[in-house]
Amino acid sequence: MPRTKRLFAILVFWVVAVIGKSVAVQADPPVPLIFDTDLGNDVDDVLAMGVIHALQSRGECELLAVTITKDHELAAPFADAINTFYGRGDIPIGVCHSGVTPHEGSFNGLAEVQDEEEDRFPHDLRRGSDVPDAIEVLRQALSDAKDNSVVIAQVGFSTNLADLLDAPADDVSPLTGRELIEKKVKMISVMAGTFTKIRNDQGVLYDHKEYNVIKDLQSAQKLSKEWPTPILWSGYEIGIALRYPHQSIEQDYGYVMHHPLSEAYVAYKPPPHDRPTWDLTCVLQLVRPDRDYFGLSPRGTVRVASDGVTGFEEDASGRDRYLMLSEPQAVRTLEALQMLASQPPH
Repeated sequence: MPRTKRLFAILVFWVVAVIGKSVAVQADPPVPLIFDTDLGNDVDDVLAMGVIHALQSRGECELLAVTITKDHELAAPFADAINTFYGRGDIPIGVCHSGVTPHEGSFNGLAEVQDEEEDRFPHDLRRGSDVPDAIEVLRQALSDAKDNSVVIAQVGFSTNLADLLDAPADDVSPLTGRELIEKKVKMISVMAGTFTKIRNDQGVLYDHKEYNVIKDLQSAQKLSKEWPTPILWSGYEIGIALRYPHQSIEQDYGYVMHHPLSEAYVAYKPPPHDRPTWDLTCVLQLVRPDRDYFGLSPRGTVRVASDGVTGFEEDASGRDRYLMLSEPQAVRTLEALQMLASQPPH
């Protein structure tokens, strides 16, 4: 090789090496994430867990814990089965004892399904009563985290986070629950409420009382009044505007004989049906806040009325914002959710 070409090749190699090193150094660290879910009431929680694990495999987040607001013994085992499917069966899980939605649900029973006397979806956790209370798990995860680093996706009821606000100091931390929140939590995203009028089957606009709010109204009101860090609300209207395509369930999960996400989807309601992606939106925005998947409202204050209707009052110094969605955003956001949810474990 002539000397000039050799020098040019060396220069190119050096530049690529320096740029690559710079990119590696400047890459954002994984977002520490807690997933608080009513797993078993709707299948969007299950798809959201697939999104989380895909993002963790990509180095974009780290799932610190799963805490559950559905009070049934099989919710925690099925969460463990999903985590184990993705190679992360050691993620801490905590449960509540609220009495809210105590029925099994249509797919948590998959945790007990066996083929030839072996679990279809291997996992260690057999009953919710075998794991700690959600408050203990939340306190431990926050205590171990760096200051102002943790994001929480609350995609079920506000039960656990409302209880955390009142948790006293204990052996896990000398800080109260509220103090831990103020010190450790950067932001939470809540799938709750409705921030536009909804049109019913007769074409009439009405104030929708959203499920996650009304099932534990007292906790939702406490959260909206007292939570000390920024809250990003993903309203009912966002999920129904982004419906997960049933064709993906039928075509994108066949890389294994049994997949917990697709089987849960079918158990919830057999396709063809396109399920709203309510819970997936919280996760995506928390982990990828700068990708223009959603618009954000002005700052303000969310209030939960005694009848369960949510209201928003604009205030430049307010704690709250809610997600908004344009048609161009909807196209690429739904594509991102589909690709992430169906990504194979690795």
